[in-house]
Amino acid sequence: MAAKRGLQEPVNCSICLASFNDPVILIKCGHNFCRACITQYCQESKTSPRYRCPQCREPFRAGEFQPNRDLRNVVEIAKKFPAPSGERACEKHKALLQLFCEVDQTPICLVCRESRRHRDHPVLPIEEAAQDYQEQIRSRLESLKKERDEILSYKSSGEKTSQELLKQLETERQKIVAEFQQLRQLLEEQERLLLAELEELNKEIEKGRAEYVAKLSEELSSFSSLIREMEKCQRPASEFLQDIKGTLSRCEREKFQNPVAFSSDLKWRLWESSHRNAPLETIVKEFKDSLSSRQRLDKANVTLDPDTAHPRLLVSADRRSVRWELTLQDLPNNPERFDIVPCVLGCEGFTSGRHYWEVEVGRGGVCAVGVARECMSRKGGISLNPEQGIWAVQVWKDQSWALTSPGQSIPLSPSQAPRRIRVYLDYEGGQVTFFDAGTGDPIVTFPPASFAGERIRPFFLCDLGCTARLL
Repeated sequence: MAAKRGLQEPVNCSICLASFNDPVILIKCGHNFCRACITQYCQESKTSPRYRCPQCREPFRAGEFQPNRDLRNVVEIAKKFPAPSGERACEKHKALLQLFCEVDQTPICLVCRESRRHRDHPVLPIEEAAQDYQEQIRSRLESLKKERDEILSYKSSGEKTSQELLKQLETERQKIVAEFQQLRQLLEEQERLLLAELEELNKEIEKGRAEYVAKLSEELSSFSSLIREMEKCQRPASEFLQDIKGTLSRCEREKFQNPVAFSSDLKWRLWESSHRNAPLETIVKEFKDSLSSRQRLDKANVTLDPDTAHPRLLVSADRRSVRWELTLQDLPNNPERFDIVPCVLGCEGFTSGRHYWEVEVGRGGVCAVGVARECMSRKGGISLNPEQGIWAVQVWKDQSWALTSPGQSIPLSPSQAPRRIRVYLDYEGGQVTFFDAGTGDPIVTFPPASFAGERIRPFFLCDLGCTARLL
């Protein structure tokens, strides 16, 4: 840097700080100045006729200087020589920008420093100012980089989330397409069956109508013959009375009985067919309800409430599983705790909405899962049925039961004794349904109940070494 400046710094006058103009050299000390600058300096000096060099204070007399032609040539060359690479020169004075004005916050040259504009302004060497501002820039740069990294992280997270949502959306779209295809197949099959029944009924109606018309035509023909014979009474007596006994006998025939055109069985079948759309409407309604319920279904993050757990039930630290133990734990007999039946409730309570959760049950003992009213009895013996505020399914080995009423339960088929049970609660609809979480098949749906604004909580029973774990 110093070598590059070596060509610029010697060509500046120390009085005017600008490039030398007609440079002269003092004979005694050898310092150089502009002719006009040293002449004016001497005129303004109060030490005439002896003066002192503006740089070294060496005394000299008027006229003791001579033109410095070599320096003038250097100045001419310097004016043509560009500023060193990476260095900028003052556009006004053509000198290097060596200082930095802290007020105007701009680089200046030595001539600018002595101008009225910058004379009273604090200045720094340009390298020192650059270091100060580089520190500030570095600090801000680090902050900007951190913000940029955060934005990139947000962008990556957003893209990942959007991809997951699009994947879920595609899965949902495929489900809806499959379900509606299934519905269309069901409706088409129902349409074929109904049309086939109507076609069969149509044939039977056509056959009955033909038989009915034939019978009526036969009766009409008989009556027409008898009427013509009766009209003979207007003929001569000898002709009229020839077979009067037979004629009177034929008039005594039984009164015409209207034949049955269509049997009651046929009418019933027609009525049944015309009302067959009622189950079809039910199918469509249930299908729509299932779609609506599934779209608004919320998976509940259920955890177990240790304060309600029976002393034989050991709740895990994460409150996601429970295990029956032979040894009683030393727990306070608080009002919320079950004291006889080995049960525990979920921490969460529901007063609205549709929710579901899944439970994996062990095969080592008796287990029951479901929902219960907040106000259910926790002390003494309790019955697991809706009348006591409990809707539950009980599993033992490969058998399962729906606990419906006091002293009564509905056994479910062995294929409906799953290890993973999904509990579905529709609060507004008062509906509690259980599914096989492995296959998605329904196990049992309890009759609608009225929760009447009461808090409903998840319910668990584990007995005889059984375990239950929330998924």
